[in-house]
Amino acid sequence: MSPINVYEQYFSAELEFNGVPRRAALVMLIATSEEGQIKYEAAVTFFPHRDEEDYAVSYDAYFSKVLFEAKGRRSKKREEALFQEFQQHIDDLAQETGGIVYWDKPLRDARRG
Repeated sequence: MSPINVYEQYFSAELEFNGVPRRAALVMLIATSEEGQIKYEAAVTFFPHRDEEDYAVSYDAYFSKVLFEAKGRRSKKREEALFQEFQQHIDDLAQETGGIVYWDKPLRDARRG
């Protein structure tokens, strides 16, 4: 099974990466299920967002962290538990790279899958 974005949302953000200022971020909770194994990861990708219409996501500033990996399959209960600490995981990833996600400045509504 290919990865599924359980949650994704665009936010204002700041990071300079590869000499390019990034002003937005796409944050994701990703589930991947293969051969009886389930993996969840938190991921963030920062992109330039040069104007209100620019949502061209560049994946050179992509950072992720595995939150859970074990035998099993998707579980709504597990996803809700992981989502409770999701922002902290994204903040940790952003901080490690010198970036910040402005959670109080969403650019689009959240999507859940």
